[in-house]
Amino acid sequence: MKTICIFLAEGFEETEALFPLDILRRGGLDVKTVSVTGEKIVMGAHGVPVGADLLFENLNEEEVEMIVLPGGLPGATNLDAHAGLDKMIRNFADAGKSLAAICASPLVYGKRGLLKGLKATCYPGFDRYLEGAEYTSNKVEIAENFITGKGPAAACDFGFAILEKYAGAEKAQEVRKGMLID
Repeated sequence: MKTICIFLAEGFEETEALFPLDILRRGGLDVKTVSVTGEKIVMGAHGVPVGADLLFENLNEEEVEMIVLPGGLPGATNLDAHAGLDKMIRNFADAGKSLAAICASPLVYGKRGLLKGLKATCYPGFDRYLEGAEYTSNKVEIAENFITGKGPAAACDFGFAILEKYAGAEKAQEVRKGMLID
């Protein structure tokens, strides 16, 4: 299996990056954090520095299975503004490859019109960026090749939705049980 990549920009929401990362690694998936800042250490929205596995410049797009965007501000807007990530997202969308985003970050896909006609969720107020999508306000939405999450409280469910997609419901349940999550 190829790598699931969680992209980190200055001001990312720490729980929305690290909770899914932890869940997916516990589930045995190959997951890497990727800095879009040009630096390995990326500062989260709440002052938590996180060391990324890779720099965007060193990423081989062909080895990536899924793009995951944590929210947070200005993290989401920084991801939205990154030209290289924009190109990669468009390539993934054109190929029908998997894309996920939580909290404010579904705006990245929504502003590009990628969620048109699909159910999607995001942090309240950011639904105005979900061009043509059906906003649900659910904790997690899965629609075609997209998984979207509402916000920090949905980080766990968001991570498990991704894990279930790649490792199956049984593995997701096993990890939930091991983490004592109902």
